[in-house]
Amino acid sequence: MRIRDLGPMIRSIPGKARFGADGLLLRCRHACGALADRCRIGGAAILICIVSLTAAPAAEWPDRPVRVVVPFAAGGAADVIARLFSESLGAVFSQQFVVENRAGAGGIVAAQTVARADSDGYTLMSAGMSSHVLAPAASKNPGYDPVRDFTHIAFLGGAPSVILVHPSLGLNSFADLVALVRRSTGIEYVSSGTGTVGNILVEYIATRERIRLVHVPYRSGNAAIIDLLAGRVKIGSLNWSTAREHVTAGNLVPIAVSASKRLATLPDTPTLNELGYPDMVTTTWHMLAGPVGLPREIVGALNREVIKIAERPDIRRHFEIDAAETRAMTPAELKEFVRSEVEKWTPVVQAATKPE
Repeated sequence: MRIRDLGPMIRSIPGKARFGADGLLLRCRHACGALADRCRIGGAAILICIVSLTAAPAAEWPDRPVRVVVPFAAGGAADVIARLFSESLGAVFSQQFVVENRAGAGGIVAAQTVARADSDGYTLMSAGMSSHVLAPAASKNPGYDPVRDFTHIAFLGGAPSVILVHPSLGLNSFADLVALVRRSTGIEYVSSGTGTVGNILVEYIATRERIRLVHVPYRSGNAAIIDLLAGRVKIGSLNWSTAREHVTAGNLVPIAVSASKRLATLPDTPTLNELGYPDMVTTTWHMLAGPVGLPREIVGALNREVIKIAERPDIRRHFEIDAAETRAMTPAELKEFVRSEVEKWTPVVQAATKPE
């Protein structure tokens, strides 16, 4: 397997041999003819040359569009970051990286699809906290192992989550929200899906506070926030990158954030750590992954380019606006990071939810 050069090149037609039989023999005769005459090995030399040429890999990656599976519907945070990196990778490799949204079960549907795909570099996934940590922990049988069944390619980054309320509730603090839910029944909240960070945050808090809310899962944060803005549901737990512009406009009220420290744009909004929930400090991080067994050359090339893309001023500015965190990781470091996240969050999730 050869990684496609990033400059001009002559490419073979996919599915076609680079040389016909006559052309192959002619190349071998030209390359080996002098050696055959000098060493009197004739046909043996030609045979050796044929074997060496046909054994050399002819395919170059990517020689056709690469599919990038996103575990949520279009418009949400996972979709936005996937398209951001896919567009940049397409420009680097001179080939389309096509985003395919396969929402369902907090990312499990998409993860199952990718885990079962061929390990040829043409099916990748914008995976992350929901699909590879939280949703599997909340499911009795997700159908894949988030560490063993994937190639972990590159860390992309992620933003914190925020607990929000509609202004009509008249709430200004986390304590006010807990008090309202405690004296009410059947209060609903929205998230971007079952097994997502937003879902787990609320369920964990509800368990600790001995209160109950009714979860209304959506296929993306973008879809969830539409009903929240309309006031059809009064409480939400969503990614900050999805909620930011609506909070800034005064259309939603932030109650708490899952970041490790207060956001510069929300200096008056406490972190969940400040409110007594140190286990809930997290971001909804994303990574580029693929089926287990991806060729090392492809993994290395993608990792290097993702790191370069993340360092570009325009990408860094995008992350800063959304309070997103990113860092450079090797594939081996990323795999260990995923393993540690699974170990950390599985007992937390299982304490907050019952396996389906």
